Amino acid sequence: MGRTSNAREAILGAAQSLIELRGYSALGVAEICKTAGVPKGSFYYFFESKEALALTVLDEHWADQRREWTRVLRSDAEPLQRLRQLFEETEASQRAGQQSCGTVSGCLFGNLTLELSNQTEAIRLRLQEIFDAQVDMVESVVAEARERDEVTVADPRDAARSVVAQLEGQVLLAKLYNNTSQLGILWANCLALLGARMPREAAAEV
Repeated sequence: MGRTSNAREAILGAAQSLIELRGYSALGVAEICKTAGVPKGSFYYFFESKEALALTVLDEHWADQRREWTRVLRSDAEPLQRLRQLFEETEASQRAGQQSCGTVSGCLFGNLTLELSNQTEAIRLRLQEIFDAQVDMVESVVAEARERDEVTVADPRDAARSVVAQLEGQVLLAKLYNNTSQLGILWANCLALLGARMPREAAAEV
């Protein structure tokens, strides 16, 4: 039982790493199995197709990310501080990835959106669900900030979409330029999007 469980996790880990480095379309099942160190038969024991594997990779990655976003966005800190921490941890994660493999990997969800959203309906729908869930989490924080008169947005939902889109876009640029300094403006841009005044101490750091 331990071996089968380890094989599944090895396949998922190899698939995520390879997708982040090279994308989905260029990968074959044989390469994934070779990287995972498992026989090809093990792949089809757990996954009926490469698309099924990709959907599971998305679910596993989102489960991990959702836990981190929940920890940050539902903490006891003030609303804008929570958003700032989310940006800072995103930047730190991309920087750590670059130091590990030499390149900025970007966002798995964003990468697959660009590559597959017009090709694979099941993956496109799953990515929509994930981004909607991200917007839900940010919206609750923006709504709380508006109740405290810390932001001047008409619609917290629209504002949350803009925040998520800005985060995703800056991560994409960091990947394109292989430069995590592209992420340094996330906080200032977020404040501008929300019509919030940057605290004096924060302004001095930018």
